[in-house]
Amino acid sequence: MINYLLFAATVFIWGTTWIAIAWQLGPVDVIVSVFYRFALACVVFLVGLALLGRLKPPAQWRFVVLQALCLFSFNFLCFYHATSLMPSGLVSVIFSLATIFNAVNSRIFFGEKVKPRTVLAGFTGATGLVLLFWQDLTVSFDSDVLQGIGWATAGTLMFSLGNMMSRKNSQHGVSPILANAWGMGIGALVLLTVAIFSGVPFTWPSSPTYIWSLVYLAVIGSVIGFSTYLLMVARLGSDRAAYATVLFPVVALFMSTLFEGYEWHATALAGIALTIAGNLIMFAKLPMWRTLSFR
Repeated sequence: MINYLLFAATVFIWGTTWIAIAWQLGPVDVIVSVFYRFALACVVFLVGLALLGRLKPPAQWRFVVLQALCLFSFNFLCFYHATSLMPSGLVSVIFSLATIFNAVNSRIFFGEKVKPRTVLAGFTGATGLVLLFWQDLTVSFDSDVLQGIGWATAGTLMFSLGNMMSRKNSQHGVSPILANAWGMGIGALVLLTVAIFSGVPFTWPSSPTYIWSLVYLAVIGSVIGFSTYLLMVARLGSDRAAYATVLFPVVALFMSTLFEGYEWHATALAGIALTIAGNLIMFAKLPMWRTLSFR
């Protein structure tokens, strides 16, 4: 039951954060917006743990720092840039391929077998992405969308690497909750350093939309969302936990259609279907998958 609750909470929260990211874009520089998000999330996390009497330094810092770089700083710079270039729902579709990245990275970092389903899922998902963006890249070429795809793919790769670091933390006795709390603080400091050296202005808009979306992203999207997801990683493994990303695009594209006016076309529908199918293949319980693997 706990696993189902973690799964449902993660899908809903991360399915809605994409539109909140879109609402963050505007007068505040991307680096500063991401800094505000994780600085606030860190404060909430650390204060909460202190009040519960569970605040303590991690047993080791190396993978906590690496997790912070991959999950709580640079990956979100990529996602925020991607969202500034194309509808947030489309960014979530690319992010759903984290299942494929996780399978490959699990082989690299933990020696887990690469199964035939991974190859088939990757091919199916890639074909879906081609169809999803076919109109933007061929019928009416949009260089912004092409750049957005690049940013979103880079962010997804970093997210997957962060998953691997989270697993390393769990192996070293550092719980996902503790790693998140300190990791978000480290991520905020990294972003602050980047912002200072980049010379970007620190502005604070008075827009209620920006402020409420910031609170939602920091508290719900970061503190709660990352906790539920990484608890699943610890309980189920990174590949099975990433299955939650299969449903993100459904929620995110609904929000994008409702608030951003995303317009559907036939190839986009086919592309989304294939992308989701690629993710589902990763977890299909078919007898042939049990006997085949690439070593």
